[in-house]
Amino acid sequence: MIVENQADLTRAVLAEVERTPDPRLRSLLTAAVQHLHAFVRETQLTEAEFRQICGLVAKAGQLTNASHNEVVLAAGSLGVSALVCLLNNRDGGHYETTANLMGPFWRKDAPVTPQGESIVRSPTPGDAVFVTAWIRDADGAPVADAEVDVWQASGEGYYENQDPQQANMNLRGKFRTGPDGCVRFRTVKPSGYPIPVAGPVGALIRAQGRHNMRPAHIHFMIHKAGYKTQFSQLYSSDDPHLETDVQFGVTRALVGQYVAHEGEAAPAPDIHGRWYSLEHTFVIAPGDDSLPVPPITAKTDGPRPPLVVLERTPEGYKP
Repeated sequence: MIVENQADLTRAVLAEVERTPDPRLRSLLTAAVQHLHAFVRETQLTEAEFRQICGLVAKAGQLTNASHNEVVLAAGSLGVSALVCLLNNRDGGHYETTANLMGPFWRKDAPVTPQGESIVRSPTPGDAVFVTAWIRDADGAPVADAEVDVWQASGEGYYENQDPQQANMNLRGKFRTGPDGCVRFRTVKPSGYPIPVAGPVGALIRAQGRHNMRPAHIHFMIHKAGYKTQFSQLYSSDDPHLETDVQFGVTRALVGQYVAHEGEAAPAPDIHGRWYSLEHTFVIAPGDDSLPVPPITAKTDGPRPPLVVLERTPEGYKP
């Protein structure tokens, strides 16, 4: 079709999309074209703004490497990751779910760890936490022999892949549920942390006058044949950023209750002083048990990135 006006252009693109043999891909492309063209018309996007958007998209790709994923970070900061998760769990998100964001820091092949053992693999500051996680099906029955991957940031706010001072796979482990559907492990209390803001995601957050903090959390990935692979993040009930998580990930079903113990004997003899216990139940459902492609594949070979904290401005962005 030779285009005579802007309406012709959209019709021409959609006509070509209709040639796509795969019905699902055709449906996705049709909706994408319709919404993208509608966005351009609604906003009266200027040529300069279009070039700026293309530059940000390109920069996100350029900054994505084996130890950092700017694209996943951007999707989370716009709420897209959380929306996809909610729409794809518990009847289209109409019911509470313990599914949550995968996040940009999952690595495959975490060390297989015996029940009750620690995932602290190098000196790591933070109070000891003893975690008990129950895996249940929708009827409340325990799910035995499920693989449970766990990972978290340190008490200083770094994942091991970001931090050359931590051992490889520190604060990561892989467990298997027993007949009671339970895994138990020892770790340190995580801290909230700022997401990286050196790239396009930082520019986006600054433009809105938002902070860049994630509330403290521990990640879980639950995998068993015949059940939908579930990613979860268990958030700390005492974190000040639960209401304003930069990645929009906090749901009520995943606010974990850390119980502080003072003056009580700890489950391990080397602990003196305060320690925490944490118990939580995750509910998984039948479905696709495949694993996604890991967003990162290696540990950084550079220095620790600076932890830049942006303040949340009371009235939004002021240039």
